[in-house]
Amino acid sequence: QVQLVESGGGSVQAGGSLRLSCATSAYIYNNFYMGWFRQAPGKEREGVATVTRDGITAYVGDVKGRFTISRDTAKNTLYLQMNSLKPEDTAMYYCAAARTAGDWWRRQNIYWGQGTQVTVSS
Repeated sequence: QVQLVESGGGSVQAGGSLRLSCATSAYIYNNFYMGWFRQAPGKEREGVATVTRDGITAYVGDVKGRFTISRDTAKNTLYLQMNSLKPEDTAMYYCAAARTAGDWWRRQNIYWGQGTQVTVSS
């Protein structure tokens, strides 16, 4: 069973920072394509950032330059450092893993964490 356990969400004011964590098993960490999605109320779930096993990162939209995705192999943990947060970043953030990048971006055959809420006030 795939387990993705997120933590680190919370409420901050605009301009603040949060770091999300996603702990998983060594098998998932070493064999799956991983990253973060988010879903704001009334909107579709969207990919935010990914990182390959080789450390190649990808970001979507205006999170570029503000968010940093990283991996800690010793802890089998994925992180999302979020700086300069804006009210429009308010969403439930989900860690997600899939066997291929294609599956991940198409959200098929994908495993989800339980989600962690991020709320940014103006």
